[in-house]
Amino acid sequence: MALPPELPRIVVHPPALDGSRRVTSGSETLGVASHLDDVVEILRLADLDRIEVEESDLIEWEGGGPEDWPGLSEHHDQ
Repeated sequence: MALPPELPRIVVHPPALDGSRRVTSGSETLGVASHLDDVVEILRLADLDRIEVEESDLIEWEGGGPEDWPGLSEHHDQ
C-alpha cells in the first residue's frame, strides 16, 4: 500500500564511521543525527513532528533501530 503524499517515507540511514546517521525523505537529506533526539528535532524542523519516531511505519531504520548509535556512548561521557 502506497503512503499518502502528505506522509513522506523517512529513512534513517546506517551509521557512518563517526556513528552519525543521515535522515532523508525521498532524495532530500533532512539532516544528520547523532542521537535519537536529533532525529526528533530534524523531523520537527521539517514539519513532520506528528510522526512517532520510535514506532512509526513511516520511518525506515537501516543498519539498526532507534536505539542503535554505535561508537557514540563514549563521546557523551566527557
